[in-house]
Amino acid sequence: MTTSYNPLHDPASDAHAWTPPLDVAIDRARKVLDEKAAANIHDRDEMIRAATGLEMVLRDLLNALDKEAGR
Repeated sequence: MTTSYNPLHDPASDAHAWTPPLDVAIDRARKVLDEKAAANIHDRDEMIRAATGLEMVLRDLLNALDKEAGR
């Protein structure tokens, strides 16, 4: 299926090469969440950066949890 936009994540080209340890992933997620909380909701570019940053740390966090659980 062809779309007129680029998705935040494309599994075919955005594979994770490294999964952080769970404590590192949690710390990073908290840091990025705090950073992005101040983003201006009326600024398109800030919202794109916030969405991208949060998506990345959420993926790292879920990958770290999966690794910790042995999945």
